Amino acid sequence: MSFSHQGSDMPTISMFYGILISIFYGDNEHHHLAHIHVRYQGKKASVAIEDGRVLAGDFPPRQLKMVQVWIDLHRDELMADWELTAAGEEPFRIAPLQ
Repeated sequence: MSFSHQGSDMPTISMFYGILISIFYGDNEHHHLAHIHVRYQGKKASVAIEDGRVLAGDFPPRQLKMVQVWIDLHRDELMADWELTAAGEEPFRIAPLQ
């Protein structure tokens, strides 16, 4: 089954300080590296779950740092979500950065 990069195929899994974090369904065919998508005030980026580096896009440094801290705190949950979405399953929501 093939999924597009639009609409409900990219559920938001967390939200904090105006930052929306989402993950694509079935995205492993296009990107072998586990990653999330972040949005903030019109800026967008793809960020690696493994080490928090920006893979594509442009993101404000302060918000990127918050995302990287959040990834460090929730890496196991993010990898579990990545596995779920790779299998076409719905990911779990993950607690926001407090």
